[in-house]
Parts: sequence; C-alpha cells; structure tokens
Amino acid sequence: MSGGFIDNFSTQSKEYSFSRPTYPESLFEFLSTVTPQKTLAWDCATGNGQAAIGLSKYFKKVIASDASKNQIRHGFQRKNIDFKLFPAENAELDNESVDIVTVAQALHWFDFDKFYYNVKRVGKKDGIIAVWSYDMHKINPQIDKVTDRLDVDGEILGSYWNKETKYVKEKYKTILFPFEEISVPTFKATLYWNLHQLWDYMKTWSSVKRYYSENKRDPLDLVKPEVKTLWGDELNKKEVTWDINIRAGIIK
Repeated sequence: MSGGFIDNFSTQSKEYSFSRPTYPESLFEFLSTVTPQKTLAWDCATGNGQAAIGLSKYFKKVIASDASKNQIRHGFQRKNIDFKLFPAENAELDNESVDIVTVAQALHWFDFDKFYYNVKRVGKKDGIIAVWSYDMHKINPQIDKVTDRLDVDGEILGSYWNKETKYVKEKYKTILFPFEEISVPTFKATLYWNLHQLWDYMKTWSSVKRYYSENKRDPLDLVKPEVKTLWGDELNKKEVTWDINIRAGIIK
C-alpha cells in the first residue's frame, strides 16, 4: 500500500498516451452489462484516459480523474468525458452518485483504505467497482525469453521496479478487495507493433527511467541486439498481447 501519490509517469505523459496498450471493447461491453445504471462512470487514475474512452461509449458521462496535471493535459478528449484533477483517495464527487468505479493498471499505487472509503461513499448501492492490471507482454517464446530479463523478477530491472509492482505480478489476486465479487470472463489486449513501437512502450516503464537515472545508460540496450536479430526487419509488425487480470465487485 502506498503512503501517498507516487508519480512515476508525469515526465513522459505524451509518450505514455501513444505507447501504452489499449483495452478490448469486450471489456467495456461486459462492464456495461453488469452495471445496473449507466448515468455516471468514474475512472480513477485515468492517466490519459485509455479506459475512460472505452467507458464513454456505454455510459452517459465519465469522470476521468488523475493526480497528475501532465497526464490530464494529454488526455484524449470526448464530449462526455470530464477530466478532473484529484487523487483517487480524495474524490471530489457527490455521495452515492457513481454507477461504476474503474481503475486500470493503477490500483497498486493507491492507499487502499482511503480509496475504498471513497468508493463506498460515492458509489451507488449495487453499483460496480472493477479494477484490472496487465502483466508482461508476450510476442513469441524466443523474444519473450530475452525481454523477460527486464521483468519484475528479471536480472536487469528486477531491483528497479517499485515494490507495489508485486501486486501486478501476482495478477491482483493478493490485493485487498472488500467487495462482493462477481465472476468475470478472461480478456486480452492485442496490438500489432513494429520493433520501434515496442521500444517506445518499454521506455515508458518506471523501472527503465529509474535504471537510467542511476546508471546513466539505457537498460534496453542490454537486450536490443538479441531482440533485433530475432525480430528481423524492424518495420515488420508482430502480434503483442497482454493478459488482463480483472476483479469486479458490487458496492454495498
């Protein structure tokens, strides 16, 4: 549990908005089917609004909040998305006003007790909370074996990841979740990237930034030669996938 707002991404907000995976339409369609009312959705720690965009197709209005001014500044604009600057633990929302609360790839940074207090305060009775994360990307066994050296338990960046990232590696199964859980289907994010796009994505990792700050060199350089050989033409696109680990529950 974090003791306060941990800002790992503001310095690269623009890159984050274009280099992070998007979520499948089926995820938001599912969330709409299990949410009794569809007047207001609150997407916490929205970043640039990747999840908010998906919600906006199914809910009348979306409040997309973040504690980072830079992230909000680079948010994807939609008519029914209202970007707000406040932390998830101190929601500037009315009591019992929200139909669904979502957190995409961010819950592990929160102060759980304070956040869940806010969820129960602003959430409507029988509303929904859904939280999800995605783990290391997958391409093929040969490339994965090399890039896994940069993972949370990898030899290169293992000690440079924040301790909270363990919850992501554990697929959110060990994270505190005091709600009546509902069963959820499996979801996967899929993109088709060339090698340059893969590097751009990996450069947004907080561990890469920390490694560079301490060692004055890019840790990706330690795997680039081998990955380039395995990839072939750098402009060729390959399927990149992420398993989405989701938990959803009913707000009482």
